[in-house]
Amino acid sequence: MGGFNIQELMLQARKQYEEVQRKMQDTVVEASAGGGSITVRMNGRKQVLGIKIDPETVKAGDIEMLQDLVTAAVNQAASKIDEAMQSTVGGMLSGMGIPGM
Repeated sequence: MGGFNIQELMLQARKQYEEVQRKMQDTVVEASAGGGSITVRMNGRKQVLGIKIDPETVKAGDIEMLQDLVTAAVNQAASKIDEAMQSTVGGMLSGMGIPGM
């Protein structure tokens, strides 16, 4: 079968999975919207760790705008996590030596 040891491959996959899980736990990103009016911190599991809101943004009294900015910052943080995880997983898969990866 072309020199593949399926047990070795499975062991490598399990180690890689555990490494991805650890990196997800350790990865934290920040994203902002409205020129920094809203800042969101998110971990690799896409859990929001915190939201900072500039008091001036609240003083404006435009709740709809505030909601839109929070939504935009959360979505941007999630996109950053996706990019970080794709980069991590892609690098790990290429290191396993699986043909076609």
